[in-house]
Amino acid sequence: MSFSNLGLSAEIVQAVAAKGYTEPTPIQLQAIPVILAGGDLLGAAQTGTGKTAGFTLPILQRLSTTVAPHKAAVNRWPIRALILTPTRELAAQVEDSVQEYGKYVNLNSMTIFGGVNITPQIRRLKSRVDILVATPGRLLDHVQQRTVDLSHIEILVLDEADRMLDMGFIRDIRRILALLPKQRQNLLFSATFSNEIKSLAATLLNNPAVVEVARRNTSAELIEQQVYRVARTQKSALLTHLIQQHNWYQVLVFTRTKHGADRLAKHLLQNEISALAIHGNKSQSVRTKTLAKFKEGGVQVLVATDIAARGIDINDLPQVVNFELPDVPEDYVHRIGRTGRAGSSGGAMSLVCEEEVRLLKAIERLIQRTLPQEIIKGFEPDPNEAPEPDRRNQGRPPRGQQQRRSDSRDSRPSSRPSTGGRPSAPSRSSSSRRSP
Repeated sequence: MSFSNLGLSAEIVQAVAAKGYTEPTPIQLQAIPVILAGGDLLGAAQTGTGKTAGFTLPILQRLSTTVAPHKAAVNRWPIRALILTPTRELAAQVEDSVQEYGKYVNLNSMTIFGGVNITPQIRRLKSRVDILVATPGRLLDHVQQRTVDLSHIEILVLDEADRMLDMGFIRDIRRILALLPKQRQNLLFSATFSNEIKSLAATLLNNPAVVEVARRNTSAELIEQQVYRVARTQKSALLTHLIQQHNWYQVLVFTRTKHGADRLAKHLLQNEISALAIHGNKSQSVRTKTLAKFKEGGVQVLVATDIAARGIDINDLPQVVNFELPDVPEDYVHRIGRTGRAGSSGGAMSLVCEEEVRLLKAIERLIQRTLPQEIIKGFEPDPNEAPEPDRRNQGRPPRGQQQRRSDSRDSRPSSRPSTGGRPSAPSRSSSSRRSP
């Protein structure tokens, strides 16, 4: 089936074709007709399945073929669609998709997020904006300054809602929901389909269609996953060895901490491997330039923390490395989903020391799969290795109760209670290739 068969206009199909895509992926085949019909949707899809285009294309279609109903009642063009994302990088990525697929239709869009000067955003909001892509914290800044009006939103999208819950955005989301009109279309997308997501859906969605294009919390089938058991003190040396031995030309490496990312990037540079680090302590302009350089092939290795890498979308990224396993098993699925996107194959290697074996077992339980393990001579694990002190959570509340983390915005506490609820109901489906 082609995109035109889904009910998209010739202008939107032309923009999709210009990107080189001819056939919709399963998430698009199922989501686009539902969204075009105006229904609420709960979509569970791994990264790389074409999820962003799955909601971007029908939103562009709906808004470009209908007149803003409130236009005459306000002094300026109303914002008609709001897309909320957890991080700056993901917001920028979604906005790029809106721009690319909407270049032949008469709609304007913009993105707002923290970490940059708010004044240009205020100025831009005074002109016509049909589709607004935003992170919750910066959006509430604009609400507080009365520089944005959300009272005419027709379509709301919560993208990567699971990550927003992990980052403690639930109160901000509820504050934003209270500002929206009750009559609207709601689209909730998540990489994993957890009980928490279903609970959020029950308060937000009205009799939604449910689309799930991978088994719950499974890792992509096209990704070759491998575990290397190693002493913690030998991890940097082993990573250097693997990159040089396999001649990896584009590698995304995950660390748990910002300082760890910086240390590893420095080590790789000392071994004549071009590397840069990206994390929340970097300014937004530096993060944007670093990511662009990596995408263009100007740097061989990008070392990233989980949140900083959330919006990274690179076609045919061949290799992801877990330098350290994540504390939360679901984050493993998010990490390796950076490769093997849209039907391409990819590799995901994990360097696991003795103290991380419990984390590995938790990941294997989640993905219902035992990962192959290998020990390379000269980099053997050390069974007597003392656990490394974990200072990352000292003085912090438990995960899920934390204030918003700096990668997405700032730290102003939020209050205001939730909006009223609506019912929901789940179901499922499958996966495939060739699309945005």
